[in-house]
Amino acid sequence: MTQPKSLSRTPSSSVTATSIVSSMLTVQTPGAGFTDLTAEIAKFVREAGAREGAVTLFIRHTSASLTIQENADPTVLDDLLTALNRAAPENAGWRHDTEGPDDMPAHIKTMLTATSLQVPVLRGALALGTWQAIYLIEHRARPHRREIVLQFIGSA
Repeated sequence: MTQPKSLSRTPSSSVTATSIVSSMLTVQTPGAGFTDLTAEIAKFVREAGAREGAVTLFIRHTSASLTIQENADPTVLDDLLTALNRAAPENAGWRHDTEGPDDMPAHIKTMLTATSLQVPVLRGALALGTWQAIYLIEHRARPHRREIVLQFIGSA
């Protein structure tokens, strides 16, 4: 098998992880939808004095989640909400409805997405692509207070 000629890779860099910096981010959501966390995560990375390493985000809830998605066209986020609602609709005969008809669908949507993310930090900045942003996805209809653990591990 031959290698495609369109591949390229930068030289590897190596650092010793000498720093672990942690923080708790609290977000008040407006209800179902996406909340862009990118600027706040970038601020945490700057304040941590991060140079090379990784930042981990972990949401401490089972009815909200995290994702990295497009930040240019808001219809992408609208369509993603539509897809999640189709995958786990309300009033589909769910037995668990302790907190209302959006309770079980919210748990399913969290299971289909992610409760943690890891983003590389290169030369002191998040290594996100041009059109990528970090989002909290609120799966409940009502506003909620959400907590996200932030942790940078690497060299400062």
